[in-house]
Amino acid sequence: MDSQLIAPYGGTLVNLIDPARLDALRQEALSLPSLDLDWRNQCELEMLMTGAYSPLAGFMTRAQCERVEKEMALDDGTFWPLPLTLGSRDKAAASLKAGDRVALRDGEGYMLAVLTVSDVWQDADGWHLGGAVEGVALPPHPDFVALRATPAELRALLVRRGWRRVIAWQARQPMHRAQFEFCLKSAIANEANLLLHPQVGGDITEASGYFCLVRSFNAVFERFPAATTQLSLLPAPPREASARALLLRAIVARNHGCGLLIAGGEHQADGSCRRGEDLAHAHADVPLADQARKIGVELIAYPRMVYVEDRAEHLPEAEAPAGARVLTLSGEEFRRRMQAGLKIPEWYSFPEVLAELHRQSPPRERQGFTVFFTGLSGAGKSTLARSLAARLMEMGGRSVTLLDGDIVRRHLSSELGFSKAHRDINVRRIGFVASEITKNRGIAICAPIAPYRQTRRDVRAMVEAVGGFVEIHVATPIETCESRDRKGLYAKARAGLIPEFTGVSDPYEAPEHPELAIDTTDVGIDAAVQQILLKLEHEGYLR
Repeated sequence: MDSQLIAPYGGTLVNLIDPARLDALRQEALSLPSLDLDWRNQCELEMLMTGAYSPLAGFMTRAQCERVEKEMALDDGTFWPLPLTLGSRDKAAASLKAGDRVALRDGEGYMLAVLTVSDVWQDADGWHLGGAVEGVALPPHPDFVALRATPAELRALLVRRGWRRVIAWQARQPMHRAQFEFCLKSAIANEANLLLHPQVGGDITEASGYFCLVRSFNAVFERFPAATTQLSLLPAPPREASARALLLRAIVARNHGCGLLIAGGEHQADGSCRRGEDLAHAHADVPLADQARKIGVELIAYPRMVYVEDRAEHLPEAEAPAGARVLTLSGEEFRRRMQAGLKIPEWYSFPEVLAELHRQSPPRERQGFTVFFTGLSGAGKSTLARSLAARLMEMGGRSVTLLDGDIVRRHLSSELGFSKAHRDINVRRIGFVASEITKNRGIAICAPIAPYRQTRRDVRAMVEAVGGFVEIHVATPIETCESRDRKGLYAKARAGLIPEFTGVSDPYEAPEHPELAIDTTDVGIDAAVQQILLKLEHEGYLR
């Protein structure tokens, strides 16, 4: 019986997909306005439709959000830690009003649900919509199908396995030895089974890092006792770590049949682990554990773990024997070793997990990277880019693609002019192509003028999400550039014949922190290219 497991939050597991209503909803949707959802909103909608967010049956209104922010409560007084709205930057959202019905679709136009709008408002993040949801279909997932289960499906599976008391381990990072040992010991100490529930909300084109996460969990799952451990994927979107976000995770854990949740253990930006006791207070100085009790879930704090060499095991630092030799590996050192392809101690992680991490993020000499030249017209960008491309092709080992500004204009942006908006679009297109090349372990060499600092920052962020980025400011003074002007562009610009010309009638915003700056006034091409190659070698991209 389902009563063997903890009951869903609110008593009943919500299911917003009614098979009897599907045909009627699909027919009605033909005459309804549509909103296309990004992958984050699709994740939230899936969590809502499957009952992972029970007892919610729709997105919150503005007033409901404000009450949750202030009182952490729904309209009926039920404890709830975070607002949940349907966010949109789609212009169609601006025309909606209370009472309207709108079809919610994915990027391919596949219909997921119908929203009856109760409230529409705007803030700095765009439009927000609240209202009841009628589900039609879950977002399609062609990947890891056997590991995906709705809360109802997972609860049924746990009941079939005879489980009653279950601990959830939710994570967005691979599991290393310390977390593995802590999970095992926690399950034994609490006489509970263990649900490995990695959060895999993502998109195969925009946020594909979850593939590595799932492969690593598949690998480490083989080390757990098969009779007492279950692996299932949670399509939750990423959230900034906070006490409120942890409490929402507790609700999600309960709705999946778990009465205990390990709090902490998530790797931070510096590679360290967030400890459970660091999440001290959730709201109005009420201890987090007390807030979790309102949900009916017990939090198990993840402590700072160290490796005790004499005992060959990981222990909470406070439990390490006095005088024992303890080992730790900082996040910064772990990242350095991974990037350099150096050995990671066996006590820190499992070889199969490290193999997956290396597949996803190989050492720098096997990563793709982008060399992004920027500078005034005539500074020498194209000449340097072409010479660098030739030298890298001569060395071999990786494909090299030259994305020169004029060439891209001709083949990718021929319809664009030279206004600020069009120049931004052109540079962003170059950045997108460079990121795809980089993602696939190639080398992209770009040589646009790229005069605007924010656009270059956005391109850097796009590329660094998938590989390396080296910005080179060709810092040749404008006087030298004009003296080299074979096309007479500067003269035409100063005569007013070319509007918005960079350096004359439109500004060039010099990079603040480029990886390398080169003034080609007195530096020959061969010498400049050698500087670049040395920089790439120093950064680890070349061997």
